[in-house]
Amino acid sequence: MTPLDVAGYLIAGLMTAVALWRMPAALWGDEEDRRRRALWGCYAGFAAALWTKTRAVRIGLNDSPVTDLSVLIKHYTATIAILAILSYIVAIYGQYADAGAVPRHVRFARIVQQVATKASVATLVLLTVLFFTVVDRSAPSDRFVADHAGQWGATLYMSVFYLYLGAASAVCAYQWALATASAELRHLRVGLGMMTFAMFIGVGYTVSRTLFLWVSVIDRPGEAFALKFDEVTEASQVALFAFFAIGASIPALSNVRRRAKLWRAQMQLHALWYELMAAFPDQPFDPPAPLLRELTRFGTPADLRVDRWAADIADAVEKLRHYVPDALLPAAEAAAGSADREQAGPLADAYWIKAALSARSAGAPAGDAAAVGTQHATDQDGEVAWLVRVATAYRTVTPERARQVLEESSAAVKEQEQQA
Repeated sequence: MTPLDVAGYLIAGLMTAVALWRMPAALWGDEEDRRRRALWGCYAGFAAALWTKTRAVRIGLNDSPVTDLSVLIKHYTATIAILAILSYIVAIYGQYADAGAVPRHVRFARIVQQVATKASVATLVLLTVLFFTVVDRSAPSDRFVADHAGQWGATLYMSVFYLYLGAASAVCAYQWALATASAELRHLRVGLGMMTFAMFIGVGYTVSRTLFLWVSVIDRPGEAFALKFDEVTEASQVALFAFFAIGASIPALSNVRRRAKLWRAQMQLHALWYELMAAFPDQPFDPPAPLLRELTRFGTPADLRVDRWAADIADAVEKLRHYVPDALLPAAEAAAGSADREQAGPLADAYWIKAALSARSAGAPAGDAAAVGTQHATDQDGEVAWLVRVATAYRTVTPERARQVLEESSAAVKEQEQQA
């Protein structure tokens, strides 16, 4: 196995990994993610095409009853992948809501929208006809371009595909070059720059191979030269897909930290949220479920779920205020007084919630709303961060200690009544 064969397996695996990584967001994500579904289709299509180029798959398909079948499948999947990426270009750059003159890149994207599907269908039909009529498939080939150099049928067939591939690469290079120039975020600029560079490699790849094939019809090259040219251009295509896969992943990687933070927030909030929702089962949209089930509800984005849980917790706390006395707040603060200053606030809230749940479960009658701790956040992210700290402290509060705090607050109320 040559180094180029090894690189082929690696790049096919890389593109497959990117396709699998981006699949959940594309299929079940929010509206912004769904706009990128076409880009995911491009990853999946190119992953399939790249696997047909690997040595084991290539030889197996080429030796099948349909000679050189890997070539046809590769071009089918690549054509579909190219249509997907052109659809992505249109979805991202073809929208313009502002009044006034439509920018040049938007006009260009709309032109692409008008011709992309028709060009793709025409390419697929023409490739099929040429493959089964004019391409010499009397013997299986390992390196299609090198093995068919000098044959006009294969040259015509490949020229059709390279025309489509080269035009699409030029379109992507143009749009992504403009986007790179206007990108404000560094990670986005780097990612788009790598994708633009990949498309320039694609243009060079298609032009060089097309010229090689047509020159070979006029002056057939030696077998060694043809094979060397094929290997060099194949290596450039490996580099193309490496730059494309990594560049397309860099902007998405910026969301990984936020998604990981949201997953941690769900894991930390779940126990507190679950107990409160068990106490007020009519409050949540869906019945509370164990953590694993909640984390696998792919129909609800993680950020929306966390925001919903924060709202559910706040609403449940508001309801619990009617089952406890005002004295519970100072009792909870006193119980948390032994903790350090950073942990005292969340721990006091945790004591208050645990004690209030204990009072309600013990059958305390509903009354006027009791005092509760002051709001510690000014926005949604701040509220979630505070609740995570409260939930962490909540896990350290035992039921016995919560009942003790509740009894202390009840005793304080009785003492106040006696003094009155």
